[in-house]
Amino acid sequence: MHVFYTPDIQSHAELPEEEAAHAIRVLRLQTGDEVTLTDGKGNFYRAAISTATNKRCLVNILETSPQAPLWSGHLHIAMAPTKNMDRTEWFAEKATEIGFDELTFLNCRFSERKIIKTERIAKILVSAIKQSLKARLPRLNEMTDFNKFISQSFNGRKFIAHCYEGEKPLLKDIVRKGEDALVLIGPEGDFSEEEVKKAIENGFEPISLGRSRLRTETAALVACHILNLQNQ
Repeated sequence: MHVFYTPDIQSHAELPEEEAAHAIRVLRLQTGDEVTLTDGKGNFYRAAISTATNKRCLVNILETSPQAPLWSGHLHIAMAPTKNMDRTEWFAEKATEIGFDELTFLNCRFSERKIIKTERIAKILVSAIKQSLKARLPRLNEMTDFNKFISQSFNGRKFIAHCYEGEKPLLKDIVRKGEDALVLIGPEGDFSEEEVKKAIENGFEPISLGRSRLRTETAALVACHILNLQNQ
């Protein structure tokens, strides 16, 4: 099944230019062919192509199918992007396949990447919801300074995963189903001790993701998977 991302389909019955090109030039779809669309806001649509040219693909909506939420709570991962962008992109794709709601990139003291262009990540998120048949597109935020981010309000449990000594319960043991949850994942060099201290002062709970030593993108994916499974 080919799914096309059409965020404005309710007000504009036409595929975006890039999606139209894929439908018409690559898949060779024609007038009358049926397609599946998603608006990324919780709905799938069964539609028929009404006009197909080299640059445009107009459709008629035949049926609207809201997708029930696949997990409860609002699941938010905030991570320092990796130096190798391929690893951050890998996380974005796999986390979307698993299922989460929001992604924020953090600029931390030991971050190896201080600037990130989110356009590429945004395309990966869109591709992943289509591939995994999800009707909701995760929210993607621009890079935010760590200290600024932890001072923002969040209606739910807040966790920070770090490698320093101290009492750190397993995330899987303290996440409660239906509760909004935010997990901070640091850079390869970990959060600084001062960042951990400030996070705790701002209501973040230190947690462990298990006994294994994990790379940044692996830790973020493990956290995402735990949150998702606990909210099934």
